[in-house]
Amino acid sequence: MNMTLGDVSARRASVRRRPSTRRRRAVLALAILASLLAAGCAVGPDFRKPAAPAVDGYTAQPPAPTVGSANVPGGEAQHFSPGGDLPADWWTLFHSAALNALVEQSLHSNPDLEAAQAALAVARENTLAGKGSKFPAVTVGMSASRQQDPPGALAPVPSNNAFLYNLFTPQVSVSYAPDVFGLNRRNVESLQAQEQAVRFQTIATQVTLTANVVVAAIQQASLQAQVDATRRMIDANTRMLGILHYQSAKGYAGRLDVAAQESQLAQVTATLPPLLRQLAQQHDQLAVLTGQFPSQLPDGKLPLSSLHLPQDLPLSLPSTLVAQRPDVRQAEANMHAASAQVGVAIANRLPNISLTGNAGSTALAMGQLFKTGTGFWNLGADLAAPVFQGGTLRHQERAAKAAYAQASAQYRSTVLTAFQNVADTLAALEHDAEALKTAANAADAAKVTLDLSQRQWKDGYAAYLSVLSAEQAYQQTQIDLVQAQANRYVDTAALYQALGGGWWHDGDIAHAASTRDADEK
Repeated sequence: MNMTLGDVSARRASVRRRPSTRRRRAVLALAILASLLAAGCAVGPDFRKPAAPAVDGYTAQPPAPTVGSANVPGGEAQHFSPGGDLPADWWTLFHSAALNALVEQSLHSNPDLEAAQAALAVARENTLAGKGSKFPAVTVGMSASRQQDPPGALAPVPSNNAFLYNLFTPQVSVSYAPDVFGLNRRNVESLQAQEQAVRFQTIATQVTLTANVVVAAIQQASLQAQVDATRRMIDANTRMLGILHYQSAKGYAGRLDVAAQESQLAQVTATLPPLLRQLAQQHDQLAVLTGQFPSQLPDGKLPLSSLHLPQDLPLSLPSTLVAQRPDVRQAEANMHAASAQVGVAIANRLPNISLTGNAGSTALAMGQLFKTGTGFWNLGADLAAPVFQGGTLRHQERAAKAAYAQASAQYRSTVLTAFQNVADTLAALEHDAEALKTAANAADAAKVTLDLSQRQWKDGYAAYLSVLSAEQAYQQTQIDLVQAQANRYVDTAALYQALGGGWWHDGDIAHAASTRDADEK
């Protein structure tokens, strides 16, 4: 066969183009295979939000307005607004600047809240790290070595037959595991659900913190009022004992009367140390809640009379409570994460495919790395299927399904507890109002008795001992009245907490939660 010089040149050009053409075709085929594999379905159950409980109310009978007590701080009647909404800063409804300052201080300085926020940042970063599995992994490497082959080697590595040489090899490696059965997608889904669980745990921490600060401040005010009343009772009993000692010395009173009064004074005095201990502990707790050392919190008093009792109380519909309570939302997210883990366990029992590619250059000198003839590349695909694992994968799948059943039961338990909290608080508010009315009536009657005793003593118709006895009884009713007032304030705060705390009206928190919900969908 006769070939011209042009034919030979064309033949050589065709030979040179063939590797490049084959390379492009291989890359194209690999890309098509990767796209087809990536379009695979995700095994395992698709999570569905639990339906809202099919109940119409929290109690057997709709809550009625509470009874009112006239001319008593905190004695106003309270009305419930079914379907009413909660403000995010519900504690401001007590109309106390001092209380507002304590809550704001806690939101900025409480270490438990800071720890919860840091945990949320950890969960968020773990989710973003998990999303990296959607993309190919690219690694750039450079190796350099100096090597000497034995003189008797049959085939030295370099083409120049040198036995002592340097070898430089830069290369780029690409690996990708197509998500054929949704293993990576279920992993990311689980991480997103775990992040959502931590998010609602953080919200629950904030709601609980604000409620605890309000309750601690109210209890501190109540204890201070009880301490003041107890000290007045001790003073009255001390004066009574002094009079009896005088009368005993003059022969107007017997030793039995003196001993009885001494016993009475000792009993009243014994009630003061426990109150002072509780007051100090309440002060220390309030300091820690606001992120301060006990020595740093000033002893500023917050009298109960400075608080305003909210009269119009919102009462969320039962169907919306499960969307408002952060602990319920956290339990739902835990159930979602467990559902995704079932898919992960199933996918682990199915074949895995991995695609790899390497490209680089190797030369005996740095200056020759990118010259013609030094490049190399390779493409590969691996298929691995578990055949025998001693039952490990099968039992891991069963364990994942059992974990989902556990999370589902825990969710139902959390919902029941949420409804119980609301029902208990509604009952407490009703009975608190009745108890306050009874305590107010007892205080009014004791005040009338004290006024009459003082008037009779001034007119000479009664002994001073009867006045002191009436004053002691009156101070005891004041203690009961203060406790009843504090219970109304505390249980009102408990209702706002039981209904979710209004976090959905906090712009930053609500936006973050809604954004994550949209991502999961």
